[in-house]
Amino acid sequence: MSTNGPTGYGQNQNPYDGSNPYGQQNPHGGRQDPYGQQPPYGQPPYGQPPYQQEAPYQQEVPYAPPGYGTPPQQPYGQQPQGFWPYWLAQPGGYGGAPLPGSRQLAPIGERLVARLIDVAVLIVPTVLAFVLLGPSILYYVVAALLSFGYEAAMLLTQGGQTLGKKAMKLRVVDLGHGGKPAENALLVRAAVYTLPNAVYCVGSLFALLNVLWPLWDKPLQQALHDKPAKTLVVKEA
Repeated sequence: MSTNGPTGYGQNQNPYDGSNPYGQQNPHGGRQDPYGQQPPYGQPPYGQPPYQQEAPYQQEVPYAPPGYGTPPQQPYGQQPQGFWPYWLAQPGGYGGAPLPGSRQLAPIGERLVARLIDVAVLIVPTVLAFVLLGPSILYYVVAALLSFGYEAAMLLTQGGQTLGKKAMKLRVVDLGHGGKPAENALLVRAAVYTLPNAVYCVGSLFALLNVLWPLWDKPLQQALHDKPAKTLVVKEA
């Protein structure tokens, strides 16, 4: 009587020794998945390194020409370096023409003419103060206060315009939104522009530097008195 039974009966087989009870060798070694089942989807076979997951495609932000779309949101009262206001047309405009409803920077030459007109308006009271006080420290203080009073009163009551700006169709606006600046901003602007003239000689040097500053201030062509007030001078349509 033969003692050899069917394969797999009566024999102590180690299910983890890499052998197949049906006579087939596991090609990967170790324990074979029962009944030839494959690993779950997305998982590599036993003994192989995991699949490398690819990063999703990077989404690109569509290009929008200046002045179109939603304006960038900035912290209140702050503007980044080199910021171009969304409400202000680029020089020449997009496609060679200004955007409809947008404002344009005032030409530097027209700003200078507007200032000369304002100086002419103040000639009479300034000469009268010189006649009464002579070339004294008090004269420079009074002349500076006269100039400050005129500048502040006109900007506050005429919507950001002086007589010179009215003649040249220019206007002072807020850098952030392009509308009327706050009263304290207009007062700061008038003070920085006029009060340094109270200091003999130093005030004259500052006034000259202030007038020339827009020539190299890019891209917004601000004068020194525009900086602390956060204002721009634009051309009226």
